[in-house]
Amino acid sequence: MPSHRATGNNEEQFAASFLEQQGMVVLDRNFVFNHGEIDIVARDGNELVFVEVKARRSEKFGSPEEAVTPAKQALLRRTAEGYVREKDLYGIPCRFDVVAILMEPGGRKVVHYRNAF
Repeated sequence: MPSHRATGNNEEQFAASFLEQQGMVVLDRNFVFNHGEIDIVARDGNELVFVEVKARRSEKFGSPEEAVTPAKQALLRRTAEGYVREKDLYGIPCRFDVVAILMEPGGRKVVHYRNAF
């Protein structure tokens, strides 16, 4: 069985490809600022999109999207502010999306939440 990090990397790559198929342009992956990390930064038309990817093998401990708690959302916001500052992207509309992936025996169930928070 692959490690937790290897699974995360695989699912983030899957999510990046999924978003590109939806017409988004992936700009960055695994952006780190202070203690936060943004899995995917993308462009969707004129919007800058910060994407959190959550994958689970089962819903035994809840759905993937339930792991994006208010504390996680606050950390993502601070990290996104760091991205905008570092890349000098002030004035560009931004949003936060979540890609929830449930790895089922027959394949993946993917739900893309736009403007998730």
